[in-house]
Amino acid sequence: MPFVDIRLAGNATREQKAAIVADVTRSLVERLGKPASAVQVVISEISTENYGSAGQLIADRDAPRPVGEDAHAAVTSR
Repeated sequence: MPFVDIRLAGNATREQKAAIVADVTRSLVERLGKPASAVQVVISEISTENYGSAGQLIADRDAPRPVGEDAHAAVTSR
């Protein structure tokens, strides 16, 4: 039984998640020959305040910057 665990930083709409589940299921049916009823998909939405990359919270990275501030200066100057 294929089990797929998808983690998203931020949120997706119900419609987007339904489409993701349908697409992943269809792919495993086509690629592995598994019955759709055997495919299990879990989507976890992770707050951008609980996820980091390159030493910075995603919430901070995506925060609006003051005009003229280099968006990469804080990360590249360290």
